[in-house]
Amino acid sequence: MFSYTNRTSNIFLLVFIISFCSSGNLIAQDSKTTQVKGKDFWQSVRFGGSLGLNFGNNRFTGIIAPSAIYDFNEIVSAGVGLNAAYAKQDEFRTTSLGGSVIALINPVRFLQVSVEFQELNIHRKYELIGLDLEEKYWVPALFAGIGYNTGNVTAGIRYDLLYDDEKSFYSSALMPFVSIYF
Repeated sequence: MFSYTNRTSNIFLLVFIISFCSSGNLIAQDSKTTQVKGKDFWQSVRFGGSLGLNFGNNRFTGIIAPSAIYDFNEIVSAGVGLNAAYAKQDEFRTTSLGGSVIALINPVRFLQVSVEFQELNIHRKYELIGLDLEEKYWVPALFAGIGYNTGNVTAGIRYDLLYDDEKSFYSSALMPFVSIYF
C-alpha cells in the first residue's frame, strides 16, 4: 500500500509540474486583481467535458465527466474535472466516482495532445444466485491522448498507461473520446 501512495503522489506531481512549467510563463497575481496579462481570469477558463452512453446485449454504461480548463496561452491549458460512471450487465453492477487533473497541449491549431490523471473510487457488486459479492477500492488511471481539434470539439484516442484489467473501471486501456469545451 505504501508504494501505491508514493506512485500516485509522484504521478500527480509530475502532471502538475509539466502542465504549469510547459507554458513558458510565470504568472503573478496580486490580491486586488484576478487579471493575468490584462485579461480577466474567468475569460481564460473554459467549461465542458464529456458524456457517454452505451447500450446493447443486456448491457448499459453511462459516463459524465464535467471539467474546467484554464488557457495559459493558445498552446497550453490545464484544469480539473470530476468523473461519474455506472455500468450494468446481467447480475453485475459497478459505479465509479473520482476526480482528475488535465493538461492539454495544442502544438498546431488542429492537433491536441492530452495527459489526464484520474483517481477513481470503484464500487462493484455481483448478484449471483444465493451469493452477493461486493468490492470497494481506489484505482488510478493515467491517460495519454491525441485528438483532432475543431474549435470547441476534440475527437481522438487515449491510452491508460496504468491500466490493470483486474481493477480498472474501463474494459480496455485504449479508448476513443470526444470532449467539448465552451
